[in-house]
Amino acid sequence: MTPGNPSLLTAVAQMAPTTDAAANRAVIAGLVAEAGTAGARLVVLPEEAMLTAGEVKGEPVADVVAREWPLFVTRLSELAVEHRTWLIAGGYEPSGQERPYNTLVVLNPRGEVVTTYRKVHLYDAFSYRESDYVVPGADLPPVVMVEGVAIGLINCYDLRFPELARDLVDRGADVLSVSAAWVAGPAKEDHWTTLVRARAIENTCWVLASGTSSPECIGHSLAVDPLGVVRAGLGPVRTGLALVQISLDRTAEVREALPALANRRLRVSVEIPASSTKEPA
Repeated sequence: MTPGNPSLLTAVAQMAPTTDAAANRAVIAGLVAEAGTAGARLVVLPEEAMLTAGEVKGEPVADVVAREWPLFVTRLSELAVEHRTWLIAGGYEPSGQERPYNTLVVLNPRGEVVTTYRKVHLYDAFSYRESDYVVPGADLPPVVMVEGVAIGLINCYDLRFPELARDLVDRGADVLSVSAAWVAGPAKEDHWTTLVRARAIENTCWVLASGTSSPECIGHSLAVDPLGVVRAGLGPVRTGLALVQISLDRTAEVREALPALANRRLRVSVEIPASSTKEPA
């Protein structure tokens, strides 16, 4: 194997968003500045980086989102240009209805919105009902090319659906970017780390997993390589950044040793010997 596949210095950010969208933007600005100084070409921010809309009180959520979404995207655009980096971040986007979309937005270093993904799997589990305040998206998540590395988008609860991750990889994703607000609870931290590593191992791909560290969430952002090795992690810290070099040479190396994707048999035909089909005497 000859080295020379693309590589990408990435940053996985962790923060504790609140209902104060302006304060959240300030935290994001600090994290992106830190990542830019370190030379990161891609910064992954968590779900709800814009604000925790499920906790908004005293004003209709739709009104808050209509006001804050443009400010959020504009600030991300400014930061992408200023620090010459790609950004992936989660926020609430107006849907034209009372409930907003839970949306991931991707911006390039020119500050342009390259693509968005509206979360399709809403977290209606463990006595929580995200669908009470969010509208599900209608389209599968996209794969976006970032400086020669194909990134597939996953939003939090999506992580529990392996077919979605496999579809992204089948469409060419080298990396799965997960933005999450993983709610705390019995065994939930173990579920998070197990599922992040499982998505990496079963797809022999990199996974960048950014989680919020709000009081009701676990944090524990991490970056995992295609063999499931944790290359960086942040634990429960309130605000932090983990840097990891994504190497597609490493991906090629793992897939040469473990060609599970190439070895798949989605349709199996078994030849039955003619003698076994005879009617009994």
